[in-house]
Amino acid sequence: MAGSGGLGGGAGGSQGAGGGPGSTLRAPRAPLLFAALVLGAYCLCALPGRCPPAGRIPMPAPAPAESPRAARSPGTSGLPVASGSGRRRFPQALIVGVKKGGTRALLEFLRLHPDVRALGSEPHFFDRCYERGLAWYRSLMPRTLDGQITMEKTPSYFVTREAPRRIHGMSPATKLIVVVRNPVTRAISDYAQMLSKTPGLPSFGTLAFRRGLGPVDTAWSAVRIGLYAQHLDNWLRYFPLSRFLFVSGERLVSDPAGELGHVQDFLGLKRVVTDKHFYFNATKGFPCLKKAQGSGRPRCLGKSKGRPHPRVPEAMVQRLRAFYRPFNRKFYQMTGQDFGWD
Repeated sequence: MAGSGGLGGGAGGSQGAGGGPGSTLRAPRAPLLFAALVLGAYCLCALPGRCPPAGRIPMPAPAPAESPRAARSPGTSGLPVASGSGRRRFPQALIVGVKKGGTRALLEFLRLHPDVRALGSEPHFFDRCYERGLAWYRSLMPRTLDGQITMEKTPSYFVTREAPRRIHGMSPATKLIVVVRNPVTRAISDYAQMLSKTPGLPSFGTLAFRRGLGPVDTAWSAVRIGLYAQHLDNWLRYFPLSRFLFVSGERLVSDPAGELGHVQDFLGLKRVVTDKHFYFNATKGFPCLKKAQGSGRPRCLGKSKGRPHPRVPEAMVQRLRAFYRPFNRKFYQMTGQDFGWD
């Protein structure tokens, strides 16, 4: 909100500069200008993002110079796909959701495995950048050797209607990982992130409910993401349930090694990441990675993880729990897993 502060400061300076009629007429516009700025910032947060410029997505570390005889794939404008250090491949597995469920933690934990190579940033290919083409997408991937798995994570895929069809078009054998979390706490966490980026947002209750404590507003993305059963219905039109692994965001915090064991099994990997790799950081309320051999200190996720949640009145929490209950139960039936949110 530095921009709004700057504009507000400018308005104050104008009022102080003169006491004539023109100054008096302009003064009432300041609150309206501030409100418009806050509303505009909120709308930008709520709208789907655009495809980031190519330069904004960090490329994997450069590999040794490629041999002139390296293989090239037809139809990819001469894109090199092989070298002495491996090949750039399409991901065999994707973490497709959900936002504020624990996807970043899962990816960082998986990257401890020597047979997992993952893109650190979110490419948003199947929701925002699809027009750039599969060759561009593959060019972002780290090089892998035979036996290694290429992965990426973009949690907005799970709620993007076109994503399942597009991913199926790339490979119907893709393994899909969905990290899910109690949709009520997920929505509050989502709001906390929005608030940290856009101070001055309307209250959580104003956004989550219509007309005070009226009907739950499913048009708000923080609420809509938690309708897991509806989103999964769309995915099951293209992929069988056997292609999915549903990871509990709560257990990823309370028992990270146990959840990582299931993920490694699903990916066909040896269980290399175990409880010896974790310790619980009481300050963050989150598991952190113990320092690797030769490393100077343990590694925790960024300061945005474990961010304090704003206080939401219990009446609103109970209303949301009641709203989500039938959707949660349908999701339990669809997945064959009871996540214990009710």
